[in-house]
Parts: sequence; C-alpha cells; structure tokens
Amino acid sequence: MSSDPRTIADFTANLPNGEIASLADRAGKVLLVVNTASKCGFTPQYKGLEELWRKYGERGFEVIAFPCNQFGKQEPGSADEIASFCEVNFGLSFPLMGKVEVNGDDAPPLWQWLKAEAPGLLGSKSIKWNFTKFLLDRDGKVVRRYAPTDKPESLEKDIEALL
Repeated sequence: MSSDPRTIADFTANLPNGEIASLADRAGKVLLVVNTASKCGFTPQYKGLEELWRKYGERGFEVIAFPCNQFGKQEPGSADEIASFCEVNFGLSFPLMGKVEVNGDDAPPLWQWLKAEAPGLLGSKSIKWNFTKFLLDRDGKVVRRYAPTDKPESLEKDIEALL
C-alpha cells in the first residue's frame, strides 16, 4: 500500500439525489466499497453483499455501493430506478450512492485514491469491470482490492479479521 496519509474520511460522495455527503461518518467502520450495475452477470452479488451487511452491520461493517454505467452500459437507469431494482430484486438495505465513473478523468477523487491504494493485477490502476471491491479497515485505510469474480461470501474471513 502507498504512503498516502489520506483515509476514507478525507473524501465525499454524491448521494442518489445529487447531494454531496462526507464519508467522515464512516470512519471507525470496516467498509466494503463496490462499483455495481443492475444488468451485469455479477449483479446477483448484490444478494451476497446484502448478506454480509446484515451479518456484520451491527459489529461496525458497512457496504457502500456506487452504481456505474462505464462497463457495457450495464447501469443505464436513474437513481430511483436503480434503488427500486435493488430493493425489489435483492432487498437491499445498505447505502447506494449516486452513479459514478470509476475510470478516466471524471472519476471522483475517492475512486482515484482507492485505485492508487490497491492497484489491480500487474499494478493496473483501472477498474476492469463491475463489482470490483475495496476493503477498508476501521482507520479508513484500504486493506485489499478484490476482483469482480470474488464472491462476497469469500471475503468473510478478511472482514472478520478487521472487526
């Protein structure tokens, strides 16, 4: 990991309604930050993410999902459509943020930081696809990056170690 002194508390995120929220209130929690999409082959991972949230939420764990339309245009909907889809199909109760671009010049500072803190294979900074996951410790530092193919339940041991 890098020597960047920043933590999750140094960043903001857009809410689905367009308001900007500080992520400082997430400090002290173990976080799983994920870029998501409703029309992706990995979309069923919403179920596993919800199960992690329900299982560990009371112990200080939170999932934060960022819908993203950059990969195969698999998240075309509005904020309301995305929220409705997730609630109806997966019973989601964890926070959905506003849509983001995770790669390129329009990627918010949070996503630039996540990618720099935990590069992908061969040091790649870019996100390859939907459902890339970043695990952060209670100090707000990135501990690990997981590939889209890593199922949420496979992260349990790492999450428990941080709780």
